[in-house]
Amino acid sequence: MLPGSPPRRHAPAAPCARRALPIFQARGRLLGQLRGLDCAILIGETGSGKTTQVPQYLYEAGIGRQGIIAVTQPRRVAAIALATRVSSERTTELGRLVGYSVRFEELSCEQTRIKFLTDGMLLREAIADPTLRCYSVVILDEAHERTIHTDVLLGVVKAAQKARRQQGRAPLKVIIMSATMDVDQFSQYFNGAPVLYLEGRQHPIQIFNTKQPQSDYLQAALVSVFQIHQGCRKVILSTNIAETSITIPGIKFVVDTGMVKAKKYSPASGLEVLALQRVSQAQAWQRAGRAGREASGVCYRLYTQEEFDKLDRMTVPEIQRCNLASVVLHLLALRVPNVLTFDFMSKPSPEAIEAAIEQLDLLGAVERKEDQLVLTPLGRRMAAFPLEPKFSKTILMSPKFHCTEEILTIVSLLSADSVLYSPPARREEVQAVRRKFISSEGDHLTLLSIYRAFKNVSGNKDWCKENFVNSRNMMLVSDIRAQLRDICVKLSLPIESSRSDSTNVRRCLAHSLFMNAAELQPDGTYSTLDSHQLVAIHPSSVLFQCKPACVVYNTLLHTTKCYMRDLCVVDADWLYEAAPDYFRRKLRTARD
Repeated sequence: MLPGSPPRRHAPAAPCARRALPIFQARGRLLGQLRGLDCAILIGETGSGKTTQVPQYLYEAGIGRQGIIAVTQPRRVAAIALATRVSSERTTELGRLVGYSVRFEELSCEQTRIKFLTDGMLLREAIADPTLRCYSVVILDEAHERTIHTDVLLGVVKAAQKARRQQGRAPLKVIIMSATMDVDQFSQYFNGAPVLYLEGRQHPIQIFNTKQPQSDYLQAALVSVFQIHQGCRKVILSTNIAETSITIPGIKFVVDTGMVKAKKYSPASGLEVLALQRVSQAQAWQRAGRAGREASGVCYRLYTQEEFDKLDRMTVPEIQRCNLASVVLHLLALRVPNVLTFDFMSKPSPEAIEAAIEQLDLLGAVERKEDQLVLTPLGRRMAAFPLEPKFSKTILMSPKFHCTEEILTIVSLLSADSVLYSPPARREEVQAVRRKFISSEGDHLTLLSIYRAFKNVSGNKDWCKENFVNSRNMMLVSDIRAQLRDICVKLSLPIESSRSDSTNVRRCLAHSLFMNAAELQPDGTYSTLDSHQLVAIHPSSVLFQCKPACVVYNTLLHTTKCYMRDLCVVDADWLYEAAPDYFRRKLRTARD
């Protein structure tokens, strides 16, 4: 059902802060243009106010009042922060007129008319309703980031627009927004959609480059921070999460190392690693923009102007450098007839799509019916979880090993930010405290042990402090676990506990993570079973000083070498038992 339409209302008197934004001067002109367009590309500098103000302007003008105005963000932190700010500007309680939806957390109701969502959450809604009928406007913000979910969502909203037009239903207005973007490509993709420009930023930013290239970017960053601060200011170490629509109060200085950790995937070898690489020019400008949001600011770039000029202009879309198993699973859940011909703005290689299909086939998620690829009953159940396919499969396999309670905990712990923190100055104390939780069977069971201890003390904050556990992240893990358990109940999945028997837990992990397995070699190194890549155990792992014969891992991180993160000791026989044809084929390939 469509939510009830809100009454048409006049624009409230804009507070001084809203009037001071550069976009305020363009309000009338912008609304006049957007009113008559089904699709538009809106470019505005960081700090112009487009993210917080455009949805409010549309709402105030009654544009799209027959449904909800959706505003998507690449990251959950930005979605929550923006919803909080817009709700405050409208002097309403968060979750009523203005709400949000991020993975494992939603705050909205029937009265919600402006909703901030992560790209992935709107994509999940599209699985249940491909035409997005409860939305009248979809604003895709920070589109320049080209996350894997953004690129799929571009195709989904384009198809929803077309379907609603053909069905003679209320149109879906689509607005693509960014501070920096390959405008022509977006415009062409949306059938020549007009590009609207917003002039000006709220506060000026000075950019300083180094005179010479820096050989050690970490050292250069450290020196720069101390030079700026003389020890008397707060320092925030931020990931690329701060490149999106988010204002961190008090920030006037930004130190940009010019480096970023990004996923890289090779369909030929099946190897996906998190590798350190140079940022794009678009990312550099986004980073600089964090400095000028509340007052004039300064950005120190730890690279020369010549190095900046050689950077890629735009970030390579994630969809062209990632494992596409989740994407293909989503598209098949959306009942896309042929994933190879899906209307991607930047097409991934056929090899990458075929590799994803092969992985889903190995997990038992897909099959061919009358020359068409479709989800199996298992695959459809996997798509019900907001998780990577391998973790969906882990949960669905757990009843076979009578350990669903334990697997739900482990998957939840792996789906949140780290629940552990280790202050370098208290390293010996941390190691002594952690010793009581450490399992010789690996990181998964160590985390399980910590979670059980956390639950035994009912999440006591003093206990968390004493044991160097992040209580906030642990509470999020509890929430995630509750939601995953609810999905299991809806799927009528038996929920049992293996209690003290950890063997079944490890067998379950082996049966779902068999594509992420490595074996100890005679020379003491490790080699992955599928691609025979040389890998090492990450220093943060409880197995760092050990040499188990066979392990499964969650991810590979490439820095000075290729490290395995989050490991579990398994028996090689369990892996072959999980996928005999797969390993026979890999052995044949290795011999050839």
